Amino acid sequence: MTEVSFDSSTPLARDLAALTQRRQAVAKVKVPKPASTRIFTISNQKGGVGKTTTTVNIAAAFAKHGNKVLVIDLDPQGNASTALGVDHTSEVPSVYDVLIDDFPLQEVVQVSPESDNLFCVPSTIHLAGAEIELVSQVAREHRLRTALDEFVTAAREAGEPWDYIFIDCPPSLGLLTINGFVAANEVLIPIQCEYYALEGLSQLLNSIHLIQKHLNPGLHLSTILLTMFDSRTNLANQVADDVRAHFPDEVLKAVIPRAVRISEAPSFRQTVITYDPSGIGAVSYLEAAAEIARRAPKSPQKKEQQ
Repeated sequence: MTEVSFDSSTPLARDLAALTQRRQAVAKVKVPKPASTRIFTISNQKGGVGKTTTTVNIAAAFAKHGNKVLVIDLDPQGNASTALGVDHTSEVPSVYDVLIDDFPLQEVVQVSPESDNLFCVPSTIHLAGAEIELVSQVAREHRLRTALDEFVTAAREAGEPWDYIFIDCPPSLGLLTINGFVAANEVLIPIQCEYYALEGLSQLLNSIHLIQKHLNPGLHLSTILLTMFDSRTNLANQVADDVRAHFPDEVLKAVIPRAVRISEAPSFRQTVITYDPSGIGAVSYLEAAAEIARRAPKSPQKKEQQ
């Protein structure tokens, strides 16, 4: 039998070796639980940047590390609910009932088949009309914040605190997104490594500033994650360099590559963390989660003093 030689000098071989090293390194990482619940809103007014994909995979990565994690699906499309495998048909109690009918969050939370540590507040088709219905509600911008404060406090007093809560917002700045901003302490913005990556970002930053000033002074932009990164193209590398130059403290070192498995996972009602656990997509999101965990949250006041 002819022995097949393996050329370790080829680009593919180097990529495989690098992925193996990263996989081994991330398997050894210990992600500590935060001192108190960290609440992120994930937002980008530009669609197609991997916002929902980032939400569910970062959440699943933290859950895999043993953290107790909740995803609140504020997008009427319900894609986060689908990816986490939870029921979100029109009859199911959902975040709509929390915002409009004052349902306690505890009554609409579902555990995800992904992990015993991962939970979801689903979105249903009813949420599509919530923007209009919220207009006439009392304290319309604070509806989610009020429900979430009660929910987090009750869990802490029961000795079962939440470690991370991620709020997946629609790709628009309406009352649903504003509720997400008011309820959170930190903002995570996914930015695709493509042309027009920074398009609309200044508007989003202005919106965050206005919400800080008028509705939620504790909110701050803590994390930017580069998505859809293809290291083979000059454009992706140039976009990454530009974003890092503008936001040196917020951009994670970890980047999320373009990967078929990441795109396929939702069609199987899974995150890439369980769909392809040893693939580059899962490894990249696990690296990003570990990096977020290492970063101590900063208040806007502290940041201004630095």
